[in-house]
Amino acid sequence: MPSLSPQPSTPPAPPSPAPSPGPGTGLRRSLGVVDGVAIAASSTAATTSIAIGMGTIATIVGLQAPALLLLAFLPVLGIATAYARLNRSEPNCGNGYTWVGRSLGPWPGFLTGWVTVVGSVIFCAYTSAVMGSVVLIFANKAGLHTLAGITLDPASTGVSTAVGLVLLLGLTALAVTGTRATTRFQFVLLVFEYAVLLGFCGWALITGGQSFSLSWFNPFEIADGTAFAQGMVLAVFFFWGWDAAFSVTEETRKPGDAARGGLIALFAMLGLFLFASVAFQREMSLTELIENGPQALPYLAQKLAAEPWATLPVVALMFSAAASVQSTLIPTARGLLAMGRDRTMGPVWTRVHPRYGTPAAGTVVVLAIASAIAVLAVAMPRLSDMLLAAVNAIGLLVALYYGLTALACAVRFRSAGREGLRTAVLAVGVPAVSGLVLLGLGGYLGYSYLTMSDHFELSPDNGWFMFSLPAVIVLAGLGMAAVAKYVRRSPYFTTGRGTDAETLVLPMDRTAV
Repeated sequence: MPSLSPQPSTPPAPPSPAPSPGPGTGLRRSLGVVDGVAIAASSTAATTSIAIGMGTIATIVGLQAPALLLLAFLPVLGIATAYARLNRSEPNCGNGYTWVGRSLGPWPGFLTGWVTVVGSVIFCAYTSAVMGSVVLIFANKAGLHTLAGITLDPASTGVSTAVGLVLLLGLTALAVTGTRATTRFQFVLLVFEYAVLLGFCGWALITGGQSFSLSWFNPFEIADGTAFAQGMVLAVFFFWGWDAAFSVTEETRKPGDAARGGLIALFAMLGLFLFASVAFQREMSLTELIENGPQALPYLAQKLAAEPWATLPVVALMFSAAASVQSTLIPTARGLLAMGRDRTMGPVWTRVHPRYGTPAAGTVVVLAIASAIAVLAVAMPRLSDMLLAAVNAIGLLVALYYGLTALACAVRFRSAGREGLRTAVLAVGVPAVSGLVLLGLGGYLGYSYLTMSDHFELSPDNGWFMFSLPAVIVLAGLGMAAVAKYVRRSPYFTTGRGTDAETLVLPMDRTAV
């Protein structure tokens, strides 16, 4: 099998005391493989996914989480090989947006970029509530249960969001001041949270009172097709984030480092997820998993250890949430930078800070939008309901843009058959099958949502509501695409090509956002 770590298409820049900027963007080339792993692993947020996801997936597929995580990894790995091959062909911080636009057309390309950005912004919004909830757990442990007449309830969406937004502001400031400093900070957080996670899960695996069963790895134990599709989409969501490494490809010293970082993080996540899912089910019954939902990790810690040791997983969860929000801000701002230099979005997204070499203005705007969405989410008072709705919506969006990017790879390299069967399978067959699997799962799940309810209600149990979230995002994306084509007259639509990473960013006099 050929190496999945692409070689740079141009010779690397010679070392110099100060990192050189990426061509035409002002982005500084200062990152390596370790930074890519840190960004990808932080964005995937294994601890956060495990903490809030194990209980969530148990409500859908029971104890079959290990089976679905292993099964979902296969198409995700196929998507990852597509990203690596496309990145080798065309390193661009817009990644899927650029690649799909040039291979499948500007409309699906813009939609890919749009749903990627919106999904990331929603993630920042709801993860800020997770951070706030963890802070409130600390406050409760310290004996502080009310403040100024407000009950400090970690399960409350409103109070958790208010606290989380304060933390989100600080993380945004750090993301603005430099990517390298951010990745080093994330790496320190990762080391701590993984050490805690592995320690407690290892303890649960050894001492758990629930009998291990091979049936946990049997997906055929799931009799309901809708539950299987929803569980698979959620399992894909667990892995979501490894592609963040490709968003800093214009800031890495070698473009191939982005692919290596993403793939290393992806395989590490598989091991962590399988290990944790078995450990959780060894220690907790299905009823306990469902009842504790997004509080499953703190509940596990309380079962296994006394204070102050039981607080360590809560600290790890806070670190994971903080690192994932921060690492999500990085690819989101850079994806919008790519769209801005194509004039599919406004010029505010192309403004790079002269001192820090980051898309500072875009990062701040993303913060403002995420904050607004977080405030709107307070309409769902229970934090567990809000998280389930957000995770399901993002899961469908991830299936859409991963699937389109994989198909773009198959189309772009469709002539690889002339290089032999092995190359054709790896360059065309694997990406095409992986993309179709995810698009098929998303389509089936969307159809199931439409047919499972006969009225609309703000509840994660209501199919119409669950379908409406991603549907509104996609329709809004098509509307924004029409603005980009007919109002901004973006070359992305008029010439059929986006802007190369090497193309200079020119001043623009159109609408700012």
